[in-house]
Amino acid sequence: IPFDLQDVIWDYQRMAGGQEVDGFALDTEVGLFAMKREQVHKWLRPFQKARIEVDIVQLSPLSIYNFITYDQLAEGMEGQEFDPDSPPESVVVLSMGTDSTDLVVTNGYRVWQRSIPLGGNHFTKQLTKDLKLTFAKAEHLKRNAREAEDPKTLFQAMRPVFNDLVTEVQRSVTFFQQIDRKAKIRGIIVLGNTTKLPGLKQYLGKNLGYDVLPFEKFKRLSGEPISTPSFKDNSMSFGVCYGLCLQALEESSLTTNLVPREILTERLIRSKKPWTVAGVALLLLAFSFNYFFIENVHKDTRQDVWESSLNKAKQVEQTVSTNKSTDGQKVSQLEFVKTLGEQVAGNRDRRLTWLELLKAVNESLPHNPEFGPGHRYPNDYPYTKRPELYVDYVESKYFDDLSTYFTDEVKKKYLEGYGAIKEREKALAENQPVPPVTPPADGQPVDGAPPADGSAPDGTTGEAVAADGTADANAAAAEAEVTWPTGPGWVIELKGHHYFNGDPRTWGATHVRNTLLWNLEKGTVALPVPGSEPVEFTMKEMGIGFPLIAVSSEIDQKHTIKNPEAEQSAQMAGGPGGFGMPPGAQGPGAQLPGARLSGSATLPGGAAGDPPKEVPLSFKAPKYDFVVQFCWQETLLTKRLDERKKLEEEQNPTTEANPDDVVMNP
Repeated sequence: IPFDLQDVIWDYQRMAGGQEVDGFALDTEVGLFAMKREQVHKWLRPFQKARIEVDIVQLSPLSIYNFITYDQLAEGMEGQEFDPDSPPESVVVLSMGTDSTDLVVTNGYRVWQRSIPLGGNHFTKQLTKDLKLTFAKAEHLKRNAREAEDPKTLFQAMRPVFNDLVTEVQRSVTFFQQIDRKAKIRGIIVLGNTTKLPGLKQYLGKNLGYDVLPFEKFKRLSGEPISTPSFKDNSMSFGVCYGLCLQALEESSLTTNLVPREILTERLIRSKKPWTVAGVALLLLAFSFNYFFIENVHKDTRQDVWESSLNKAKQVEQTVSTNKSTDGQKVSQLEFVKTLGEQVAGNRDRRLTWLELLKAVNESLPHNPEFGPGHRYPNDYPYTKRPELYVDYVESKYFDDLSTYFTDEVKKKYLEGYGAIKEREKALAENQPVPPVTPPADGQPVDGAPPADGSAPDGTTGEAVAADGTADANAAAAEAEVTWPTGPGWVIELKGHHYFNGDPRTWGATHVRNTLLWNLEKGTVALPVPGSEPVEFTMKEMGIGFPLIAVSSEIDQKHTIKNPEAEQSAQMAGGPGGFGMPPGAQGPGAQLPGARLSGSATLPGGAAGDPPKEVPLSFKAPKYDFVVQFCWQETLLTKRLDERKKLEEEQNPTTEANPDDVVMNP
């Protein structure tokens, strides 16, 4: 069972067949059947609201198995012992429902089942799609296919669903035969009202290679209702109901029951209540007689000796009660004042939380001190040396419990980045060299780096070069010290890109970890505080943490950004579309702010009348796209300051003054 046993309701039964020799079971199989607990309670809830007690809960494929073994295969099983080396021939039962089809393979002794996600509605939806019909019109045509104006077109439209059904059945039967190589398929029994679709049985028999066994009536049912037209018209869909009734009558092969044990226990207790009440009444009567006899003896004792002590005790009790009542009132008043103060201060602070978050994110983005306001020409400052992260959008999603966000995949991605951050933090603490975040000051690439134009082999993944197994080792070591967040909170998502892809040691995802993830994990942000200077808060104090790279792309080494001077040069040579020049560039990157453009017909760097210099059409800018996510649990400014104050008091406890040491000035 691929679930925790606490999350499922399960039952088991020894299957038919097998032998027992000297008290030992040989060639015996035990069937273990389970269903998720939440699904069982979901289907029982309407009955509980209607106060209808459900006695049996069974899987529909197993009800079909009970029906087939009792009504269709009983004759062949009478007086026959099961031989595991030569088992009886099996039949494939297809019970087609509205949205799914239950496939059951059984020889009367063994059962194998699978649910196929194809049903009657899929034929109707295919008609609505291909013939552009409403669902009701398509359903009517499906049920009256032979009376349609063009039956051939109708069947051609439904052929894809026929093919999908045949493919799924063939795959299921092939898989079953691989599991049980001794099994032989005798034929197919088709159930469900969907089988009334003209040509379905013939199509299945022709394409599956098995005979479709006729099913016209229930062999072991009798009575006047069996012969009514309504029963005959719907007999194909009674298989599940038939099998469930057999189990209720204790005539079925499988008797497992998936009614929750707690419900059965509750019913048992309810049935025992009358006897319990009677027993309690008898005990009460016995205690009453006992009390009568004891009280009869106790009344002869003198009580005036204890009168004064009892009065004093009552006075003390009244005093204690009064003090407790007064104390309770004071505590209630204190709680009211605290709550009122939190509401007044909290409303002011809540208006700033999102602004504080945006500032924290902005402070976490890398800022190059050499790249001030204004635009730097790419020839002077290549894109591969620009550490800036360009944010495309910021999204947020609220979770009632952040533990639902941290799936195994999310935890794995976070631990990979967290391990790298811990290694970098350790290196910084020990003054060891760490991968650079920005290029060297002299503008030259570091040793071993590719050219500054960003050229690199195609197919680079955006991960820095590292020793084999380092990331896994870091993640394994970090997992032991991480406490995953719980409770309500937000997940913030940033999608962006950067061109800082000139050095394999710092390009792609490594640059994002060294800057944005590092700052979100270990950085600080200065925020204004009313009545004082700005206060530096850590990201943890802000409620920000657990940053990870959710999506990491390969570095696009062929990405370029158009040169606005090339467009100006083309215009001065005859305008867009002029002789010997391409049309003017439009769209993203066609014009960069602050480009070095001249107000005359002179190209940059030359005098009027000089020959035009060759201007590059575009600049190479290897692009790396990423999506970063992190958690944010709102922490109000007042709460942050209170916690910091408590921490300072714990670290620097003050000694209470001794009244005898106080000197009073006259």
